[in-house]
Amino acid sequence: MNDSKLIEKYFPQLTEKQKAQFAQLGELYREWNEKINVVSRQDIENIYEKHILHSLGIAKVVNFKDFSEILDVGTGGGFPGIPLAIMFPHCQFHLIDSIGKKIKVVTEVANALGLENVRAEQIRAEQVDGEYDFIVSRAVTRITPFYGWVKGKVNINCYNKLKNGILYLKGGDLGEELKELGKKTKTFELHEYFTEEFFETKKVIHVPMV
Repeated sequence: MNDSKLIEKYFPQLTEKQKAQFAQLGELYREWNEKINVVSRQDIENIYEKHILHSLGIAKVVNFKDFSEILDVGTGGGFPGIPLAIMFPHCQFHLIDSIGKKIKVVTEVANALGLENVRAEQIRAEQVDGEYDFIVSRAVTRITPFYGWVKGKVNINCYNKLKNGILYLKGGDLGEELKELGKKTKTFELHEYFTEEFFETKKVIHVPMV
């Protein structure tokens, strides 16, 4: 199954508007990917599983409360930020990447979907001002340097079930990496939420920062 029905299978509570946005999302990425390559040719065929549903692994781990503010670092073409922004329309998402053409795609996709809760910006994480409840990302680097980039950008007041901090999508054996970080973390195994083989080794790492 590689269409928006895959999203509905795991998130049956979606509104009609959200279903329509998720249905539109795959087509938008296929169109934009022809102009600006943000997703590998192979993955564009499996975009719902490998990018959209993968991004929504975070939504299985925490149900962001309304008005939460989330920074997506190294968003690329908009993952995990765009799927999360559809899922949580009353939260604010700031999607950043250092590559301008990727941010152009994010902006165009967000506009086409009518997402008023997305702000896209070409900027490095270290240069971002402001504080956020959560900082999300899909494996842009090892977790220790990533922690250094975003330190000091987390709001100390927690409203969500999980403590404010990093939610990091990554795969494989992360034992050494987490030991290197030397912080308290919690690992959520995505195969406990999604049955597709792709998720067998995929995880969400939560690093509280307050």
